[in-house]
Amino acid sequence: MPMIDPDSHIALITHAIQLAIAPVFLLTAIGTLINAQAGRLARAVDRRRQIEDELLPAAAEGDGPLRSSLESELGILARRIITTIRAIALAVISALLVCVLIGTAFAAAFVSIDLSRPVALMFIAAVIALTLSLLFFMHEVFLAAQAVNPRAWPQPPRADRT
Repeated sequence: MPMIDPDSHIALITHAIQLAIAPVFLLTAIGTLINAQAGRLARAVDRRRQIEDELLPAAAEGDGPLRSSLESELGILARRIITTIRAIALAVISALLVCVLIGTAFAAAFVSIDLSRPVALMFIAAVIALTLSLLFFMHEVFLAAQAVNPRAWPQPPRADRT
């Protein structure tokens, strides 16, 4: 019976842990992004509730310009909320893919099946989902800027530019 070198198994396990832990840094970044997006979602929802509370008296008093302004802001907030929810969903999908990637990469060290392609595909899918999440996040920031200053985004017509 051949002797198994215990140091080689320890080295193999150590290397597997190193490979599986590297994506944890990506997972930390995604978690931070989700936290920031959840904060923006909470602010948008709170602002929506505040406007809805202001809208009832404005409608009862017949204040047309105020009501129109509040309804316009409600529309922007609705778009912000939907965009933020999509951004969070994509970030969560990215995080889940990274979690599965970590488990698969760790398991690959102990099975005789080549799992390099599934790991690579999961990484690519996680990065695509993260990129889409960041694009939705950027869109939500533009919507928020538009609510504060309608001329911030989109650009004014060409005739108005100097």
